[in-house]
Amino acid sequence: MSFARRLAVDESESPAHAAARELGEELGVTAGINQGLAVDWVSADSVAAPAPMRFPGEIVHVFDGGTWDDDRIDEIRLPPREITAIEFVEPARLPDMLSPPDARRALSALRARINTSGTALLENGRPIAPTVLDRLGVLQTARPTYRYPWNPRPAPYEVTVTHVSAWLFAPDGRALILLDPDTGAAILPGGTPQEQDQGNPASTLRREAEEAATARIGNPLLLGHLTDPSMRRGYLRYAAALTGIGPARPDPATGHAYTRILATPEQAVDLFDWGPAAADQLAAVHQARQHLGLPQAARQPVTELPGPCAW
Repeated sequence: MSFARRLAVDESESPAHAAARELGEELGVTAGINQGLAVDWVSADSVAAPAPMRFPGEIVHVFDGGTWDDDRIDEIRLPPREITAIEFVEPARLPDMLSPPDARRALSALRARINTSGTALLENGRPIAPTVLDRLGVLQTARPTYRYPWNPRPAPYEVTVTHVSAWLFAPDGRALILLDPDTGAAILPGGTPQEQDQGNPASTLRREAEEAATARIGNPLLLGHLTDPSMRRGYLRYAAALTGIGPARPDPATGHAYTRILATPEQAVDLFDWGPAAADQLAAVHQARQHLGLPQAARQPVTELPGPCAW
C-alpha cells in the first residue's frame, strides 16, 4: 500500500529535514528520513501554470518512509485544518488520485524501491536509466491478489486444487518471476492441472514451468497451500531448484512470451498483493531454500533472463 504527499521545503532547509518536519506537522508522526528513492528534475515546460509563475526547472526528492504497521498508523493525528483524511492505496490507483506528473514520479520511485538499485534519477517523472520494471510498467496495473490464509501443509481432500505454482530458485538464492509483457503483472511459474498430469501436482508444475518459462527444475518440495474458502479451491505452492532456462517462447495457454526475471524473495513478495499472510509464506520459502542447500540472496537489482541459461 502507498501513501504519497508532496511537500514544500522551507528556506535553508534540507529536503530530508523538510520531509520529516512535514510528517510531524501533517500526520503527527515522528519518523527519521534517511533513504532516498528518486530525484526528479521537472522542466519548466511541464508545469501547468502561467509562464511567469513557472520555475526555471524544479528538483523533487522522493524519500522512503518505510513500511508502516498498525501501531504506527494508529499514531497518526491529523491537524484540525488542511488535511481531512488519509488513505493507503494500491500503487495502481495513484494515477486516479494524483496529477499525472506526481503519479508517474511515485510509480517510478516505488519501482526503484523494489529494484533496490539505489536512488533513481528521473526527468519529468521518467527514469533516465529505465529498468525492466520501468519498461514493463510494473505496478501500473493492480498487483495479483491472493489474500488467503497460508497453510504449511497439503490441501485437505475436500478442497479442489485448481492451481499449482512454485518458487523456483537459481543457485544464488533468487527466484524466477514471470512478468506479463502487456500489464507488467507478476506471476509465479505454474498453472492449472490438466488431464495429462494424472492428478500429480509435481507433473503439473514441471509441465507449466516448461510451457510458461522454458524452465527445467529439480525435485519439487511442497511448501503448503492457500485456500479460497468461498469457492473451496486450493492453490498449492512448491519450491524447487532451477537447472536451466531455455529460449523465451509464447506460453501455449496465454499466447504471451513472459519476461523472466530473477528477484530476491523479498522483492518478489512486493510484486504481489498477498496481505498479512505474505510474511508466513515468505518464512516457508526461506525454510525451503535452506532445505535445498541454497544461500540467502544478497540485496541486488532484479535481473532479466532474455535468453537460455544453465546451472
